[in-house]
Amino acid sequence: MRYIEVHIQKIEDNLKEIIVAFLPDYGFQQMEEIDQDIKAYALESDAHIDELKSWLDECGLLYHEHLIEETNWNASWESNFQPVEIPGKILVRADFHPSGDGAYQHEILITPKMSFGTGHHATTKMMMEAMLENDFVAKTVLDFGTGTGILAILAEKLVAKAVLAIDNDVWSFENAQENLLKNHSSHIKVIFQDHLNDIGQFDVVLANINKNVLLDQANALYSIMVPNGVLIISGLLSVDYEDICSIYTPLFGNNIKQYQLGEWIAISFNL
Repeated sequence: MRYIEVHIQKIEDNLKEIIVAFLPDYGFQQMEEIDQDIKAYALESDAHIDELKSWLDECGLLYHEHLIEETNWNASWESNFQPVEIPGKILVRADFHPSGDGAYQHEILITPKMSFGTGHHATTKMMMEAMLENDFVAKTVLDFGTGTGILAILAEKLVAKAVLAIDNDVWSFENAQENLLKNHSSHIKVIFQDHLNDIGQFDVVLANINKNVLLDQANALYSIMVPNGVLIISGLLSVDYEDICSIYTPLFGNNIKQYQLGEWIAISFNL
């Protein structure tokens, strides 16, 4: 498989979060932030590169593109991957990093590849923080858009009874399976799928995706929730809050909690 890398350079701080939020609309689900630059990656067959370039031109941004092989990306990502922690609670690390030696309640091993969800991004951190505030014991959980599988793995560590993880990206599907093995997960099933039809009912639903998918899937998400369930969503900017709540509050109610880190937000709905 070949991927397209788009390297966007010298981005002003007020634009960076907006660019990250919109890149998935053009097929670029995997990203790496380096100082004032963003490197975004998409499978060659999935990339809407002409539309993306037109949008970047309209924004007056500097960028260049080139094809990249899978193995090249893995080496680059691994060399830059650093552990992520929620002090005293969660350590996310690669297997070449030292363990936390019991200093954390939960330790998650993530193979550093192109799949979204290594814990570095603000949305993943907020999702994990929200999860720590909810009861997963003996619950059924759906992780919609699982990426690396990090949230599914955390759900299992929080003693969920069964976890179903879904992603429609081949790399994410394969990487999630690899990470389940590394974490000795036994209550998680990963499937390659882009819809929520006929997958059952869940006590807790996790969806760290993006605004457009969340708006499109609101009714579908509601249909798979059990009464008194919990929905935790992210992949959202603070400016998205009103748009999301205008659709989600009539379905899921007003019992919500908002998390914010920089310009990014996560929202927890308790039915």
